[in-house]
Amino acid sequence: MLNKVQLIGHLGADPEIRSMNTGGKVASMRVATGERWKDKDGNQQERTDWHNVVVFDPQLVEVCERFLHK
Repeated sequence: MLNKVQLIGHLGADPEIRSMNTGGKVASMRVATGERWKDKDGNQQERTDWHNVVVFDPQLVEVCERFLHK
């Protein structure tokens, strides 16, 4: 079984890269996603949701480290 999520948003800060006891690395980051709509009175509304993302895959951690910046 595979769970797949695609988040398109903005980073709150550069990813935090940490080393594990096993020698591997972990990347942690916060991603903001948002939506805008007009309510029934015609007023513009906006909501931002923050997502905590943790990456364990060594190849993806390297991609996060090299290419993801706020």
